[in-house]
Amino acid sequence: MGKVRPVFIKKVSKELIEKYPEVFKKDFEENKKLLPRYTVIQSKLVRNRIAGYISHLMKNQKANEE
Repeated sequence: MGKVRPVFIKKVSKELIEKYPEVFKKDFEENKKLLPRYTVIQSKLVRNRIAGYISHLMKNQKANEE
């Protein structure tokens, strides 16, 4: 079974990738540091979940391109 993520995590992550496709990469740590520049997130847990889902989407995107 896969990981279950709330809809708002998916929605925010996809919007960020659409707006800034060249900014985010496959690396979780790098994405975590970049998020405060582009959004205002109060919670560390939410920030980490969004960064993780962005990393997940970017890995899938790269795999589909190849």
